[in-house]
Amino acid sequence: MHPIYDIVGIGFGPSNLALAIALTEHNEQAETPVTAVFLERQDTFGWHRGMLLDDATMQVSFLKDLVTMRNPASRFSFLCYLRDRGRLIDFVNHKNLFPLRVEFHDYFEWAAAQVDDLVTYGAEAVGVQAVQDDLFEVTTATGDVYHARNLVFATGLRPTVPDGVELSDRVWHNSEFLHRVGELADPKRCVVVGAGQSAAEAVAYLHREFPDAEVCSVFSRYGYSPADDSSFANRIFDPEAVNHYYDAPDAVKQRLMDYHRNTNYSVVDVDLIAQLYRTVYQEKVLGRQRLKMMNLTRLVAVEESASGARAVIQSLVTGEQELLDADLVLLATGYDEAAPVLGALDETCARDENGRLVVGRDYRVQSPLRGGIYLQGGTEHSHGITSSLLSNVAVRSGEILASVLTNTAVLTNTPVPVLATA
Repeated sequence: MHPIYDIVGIGFGPSNLALAIALTEHNEQAETPVTAVFLERQDTFGWHRGMLLDDATMQVSFLKDLVTMRNPASRFSFLCYLRDRGRLIDFVNHKNLFPLRVEFHDYFEWAAAQVDDLVTYGAEAVGVQAVQDDLFEVTTATGDVYHARNLVFATGLRPTVPDGVELSDRVWHNSEFLHRVGELADPKRCVVVGAGQSAAEAVAYLHREFPDAEVCSVFSRYGYSPADDSSFANRIFDPEAVNHYYDAPDAVKQRLMDYHRNTNYSVVDVDLIAQLYRTVYQEKVLGRQRLKMMNLTRLVAVEESASGARAVIQSLVTGEQELLDADLVLLATGYDEAAPVLGALDETCARDENGRLVVGRDYRVQSPLRGGIYLQGGTEHSHGITSSLLSNVAVRSGEILASVLTNTAVLTNTPVPVLATA
């Protein structure tokens, strides 16, 4: 009663969008097309909309878009997007590798619109099971049923909230920032918790947009740490680095993560650091300090007060606590990789001694099932730092599609096709 797809993708962020593009390009040249549908719970494509600040730029080169590292001639590239939007020459003259974040989001939407025949929006997958060892059934919240030979989970990231802190009308995670900032009416004090790029951007935004507000930046470091985007360090994001990481012993994997965390985690663009420091210094000179850097501190609790929220800030040096009444406590405390909701499939998936899914180099979860279960994200332990980043989405989508083609050929007892865009 239901068609059998080669792929059902669960989630449709940049990772599965890149996969949809890869199979579209393959189908344009292949004798036998790959059949696929992607299920996305949002009503339209959206990627971190709550942090699309007007002046925020990407931390990754535009060449690491949805396709270029896999197929430089693709019509889905960021450069083709610019040409379509009439800004190609302007961008070239701009002499900048890093587009505005809002512009890159528009690029994603542009690309998603070209493959929307493969996507069902407003479809939240709530149940997954194997009805045969080579056939999966996916059920949505509205009761729709899909069958597939292979599943590709791309369930994104989950906001991290400090222990003991509850989100409320005055306590937000920064993923909600732009959606809710209009609720602030003449705030007197805003507290931003976190030491990464998003935290620093929010601090700068609140300080600029609310000229009568005090903005307190709370972080456990001595100061903001600059991102290491030097040429040699950036090799950690190369496709070849995934091979090195995957093949390395666990002790070496941990060393690599420790060595190169400052390429991505809790780091800030050096120009933004300089801007914020200039602001602090200028305010000291002028005698009115609205921007306060509360370094070597941590948020230990947030209490609701009559006028807003009361943040309990503890010094890491003395242990003393300070109470800050605030109109907003913004938690720029990052994200965790969201584990795929495997449902009934979970018991068939192999896990290591730490309870983590065992994943092959082709991003396929180890399982006795003949149908393929693939992960886009949730593989930092096995594939390295690019697991949840944009740097490798183009190449990874090609690798997953090649594996799906092979597995589908085995399941259907047909010759293994050549990936047309390889």
